[in-house]
Amino acid sequence: MPNLPDVVLWSIPAFVLLTVLEIVSYRLHPDDEAEGYETRDAATSITMGLGSIGFDFLWKIPIVALYTLVYELTPARIPVLWWTVPLMLLAQDFFYYWSHRGHHVVRILWACHVVHHSSRKFNFTTALRQPWTTLTVWPFYLPLIVAGVHPAALAFCSSANLVYQFWVHTERVGKLPRPFEYVLNTPSHHRVHHASQGGYLDRNFGGILIVWDRIFGSFVSETERPVYGLTKNIETYNPLRVATHEYAAIARDVRAARTWRERAGRVFGGPGWQPKPTAAGAATGAAAATGTAAAAAAAAAADAAPAQQPEPAA
Repeated sequence: MPNLPDVVLWSIPAFVLLTVLEIVSYRLHPDDEAEGYETRDAATSITMGLGSIGFDFLWKIPIVALYTLVYELTPARIPVLWWTVPLMLLAQDFFYYWSHRGHHVVRILWACHVVHHSSRKFNFTTALRQPWTTLTVWPFYLPLIVAGVHPAALAFCSSANLVYQFWVHTERVGKLPRPFEYVLNTPSHHRVHHASQGGYLDRNFGGILIVWDRIFGSFVSETERPVYGLTKNIETYNPLRVATHEYAAIARDVRAARTWRERAGRVFGGPGWQPKPTAAGAATGAAAATGTAAAAAAAAAADAAPAQQPEPAA
């Protein structure tokens, strides 16, 4: 087994220091255009981060067992050497892009990832707002195990990717020099990713590199100021509800669905998926619309007609 460091554990002091510095920076140099910090929001994000550590440990037990089984069955082996680790990081970042993109376009996967987007603030504590149901991530990295990457090496690469993304969750860093912005995921690119405007939705999925978004057509540059959060925000700071609210919404929609096709769409369609109206429903809607239009036309005609004057008394 490769002897690789736990980069997340070693990075915790840096996370704390950077968060404190960012809070102090807002105290010393307030910015009316930045979201800054809000105590309840930051506390929820930190709680979600701490909770994810425990839940990730539970999910990793079956995932590591499966990865180990596949690794033992595959004949390929990629040694952990000074020149193979950068290649593993590159490959992991590529599959992270597709995992991240998949978790935005399939609702049951979005139910996991939506947690990270549920804050209307954008600061270093937002990076800590992690889901508690990451059991949906493992299939995206299975090709690396089949190719001969040791599960411990994959864990190291995934941790390095996660640590890198901490610093891009800030409004205190503007756009960087052009070469960095072209190749790397930066705070500017990630602000777009966390925005809820239509033109910014489902963009900039990259972890360390932004080149995947440029290659696969999901890149958008930051122009207007982002509005953070969800298209339909949740009004809660309860960590349990933050972690499970989309699963609860899926369950409600599935119970209310009338056909198996609709049930499948509510689970495996996009987050905004809606069933196509039936012929009867479309006819009813058209009739209602026609009736409404006729009523509106009649009301307009009545308003336009001159008022009838009373006849003079005899």
